[in-house]
Amino acid sequence: MLILCTGNSCRSQMAEGFWRHFGGQAWEVLSAGLEPRGLNPLAIRAMAEVGIDISRQRSKALAEFVDQAFELVITVCSNADSRCPHFPNAARREHWPFDDPAPATGSDDERMPLFRRVRDQIGHAIQQWLDRQDS
Repeated sequence: MLILCTGNSCRSQMAEGFWRHFGGQAWEVLSAGLEPRGLNPLAIRAMAEVGIDISRQRSKALAEFVDQAFELVITVCSNADSRCPHFPNAARREHWPFDDPAPATGSDDERMPLFRRVRDQIGHAIQQWLDRQDS
């Protein structure tokens, strides 16, 4: 499965980490961005707070995966949803919009509540989706 956003720095990276954590070996999980910007340190910090290490993940370009077959493609931002190319080999495509914490201003401590909120929303959405598949 592929999780797609614009920068592949926060939302899609957190989703990749959660999906691996909750989905285990049953899923091959990848994330990518339309314009990869590198892994955001505050996303790493937010995920570490819930015991998930995404520090070894890397920001990847969508071009790496355009011809690959996917069971599921999920866009996590409106920009990626509107610009996402058609994946002819994708069994399903879904859009799960989440706020982008990356442009938040202030100190790291002032920005972290937004990262935590988005992290928790992403984790909850993935857990619910996986639970529905198991039932």
